[in-house]
Amino acid sequence: MAGNGRGGVFLDLSVPCPNLLGVAMADVAFVVTTIAVFALVALVAKGVTKL
Repeated sequence: MAGNGRGGVFLDLSVPCPNLLGVAMADVAFVVTTIAVFALVALVAKGVTKL
């Protein structure tokens, strides 16, 4: 295994901030999309029960 001299294998925390921000924005977009899909399914289900 490749170590970095600290006696073990660690994650490389030298990730640039723009990349980290992009990942965070992707997470937010995923959560918002998931909530929107559930809201749409709830609306469709509510409409179906009125039939």
